[in-house]
Amino acid sequence: MNSLRNLVLPLSLCALAACEQQDAISPAGDASAVVLNRGNGGEPSTLDPHRNEDDGGANILRDLYEGLTSEGVAAEVVPGAAESWEVGADGLIYTFALREDARWSNGGEVVAADFVAGMRRTVDPATASTYAQIFYPIQNAQAIVEGELPPEALSVRALDAHHLEITLGAPTPYFLGLLSQSAAYPIHRASLAEHSGRFARPGNLISNGPCRLTEWVIQSHVKIDRNEYFRDNDNVQFDPVFYHATENIDAELRRYRADELDFTDQIPNTKFRWIRENLGDELHTDPYLSTYFYAFDLTEPPFDDVRLRQALSMAIDWETITNQVTGVGEVAAFSIVPPGVNDYPGYRYPWADLDAEQRLIEARRLYREAGYSETNPLEVEIRYNTSDNHQRIALAVAWMWKENLGVIARPLNEEFKVLLQTRLTPSAWEILRFG
Repeated sequence: MNSLRNLVLPLSLCALAACEQQDAISPAGDASAVVLNRGNGGEPSTLDPHRNEDDGGANILRDLYEGLTSEGVAAEVVPGAAESWEVGADGLIYTFALREDARWSNGGEVVAADFVAGMRRTVDPATASTYAQIFYPIQNAQAIVEGELPPEALSVRALDAHHLEITLGAPTPYFLGLLSQSAAYPIHRASLAEHSGRFARPGNLISNGPCRLTEWVIQSHVKIDRNEYFRDNDNVQFDPVFYHATENIDAELRRYRADELDFTDQIPNTKFRWIRENLGDELHTDPYLSTYFYAFDLTEPPFDDVRLRQALSMAIDWETITNQVTGVGEVAAFSIVPPGVNDYPGYRYPWADLDAEQRLIEARRLYREAGYSETNPLEVEIRYNTSDNHQRIALAVAWMWKENLGVIARPLNEEFKVLLQTRLTPSAWEILRFG
């Protein structure tokens, strides 16, 4: 019988569906080792911190690595591998003091140059990091990503073994929060040099967080064990942790109910009411800071026309989607940045406060101006990764576009790894789930 039971539902806020923020779950009791079997959704695409782009991989990487900063239970910025920092009066120069007891999982010392190497690797076009753009506030980062400058031009430098300096191009109040993201993790340089593209495999991966990677069985699980050299090792409560890969969320719920999993944060939305009524003492709901959205291919017609994009966005009844399609507490978002981001003033699309009828009148006008009508309807595909939850949203959006504009939209599901590859080639898709 498993010793810990938690079914956690991080609420997402719907933009073209969503946004929010998740608190960590810890068992009661002392720091003695407890085996944790965690449901983790689909197979991670990679455990390379600078290339990862899926939630499953991010969950594992947060246990394997520690960034300069971390997040507290209320999503506030707290010290991570850096014990303190100073910000210049102009808001441009950040100086970090690293913990002198920080160690890699092989016992080696974590130094400032490891963070410099990690950030340079992220912005290097050869890495092809999806999240390289989060470093655009750093001086020269965008020019490096676009191939105009070498990675060494990034304004991040080691002052000595335990002090790091980062210079921004303009004041960025939310910058400290970015440094907890996996793209900002350090890299063990010797391991990368020795193993190259295979450095993120069991037996090769050397990390600086509370755990170390020991096993990865494809389509089964990833196993991580305690990093005995971690600075706060005495407070690591799980050893080992198994992250179980289950593509189908209904199957993941069945595995949880069969006591094969201690924890899962993915449930079928259609089962939410039943879960709340029958597993209420095991269900915990917490905000999750993210935005669920669809992306358009802007590289060629028809979505290079802003009128068409806005018409499609305005023709969706987001409140109906959050209230009736997903229905587990999401909030309709009216910008790409969700509410609740620290030091961000917030933004709403100018048309967000129009009533439903006014939105549709404007959406239809823009649709006609873009060259479409009942006799000449837009025909598109909506691609999403395999999931009953994603399918329900795609079907609802397709129906709304049909009813409100006459658009013929065909939802098309792909396995997540296939979807990630698809989106690398804009000409291969028209509308695709990104959030």
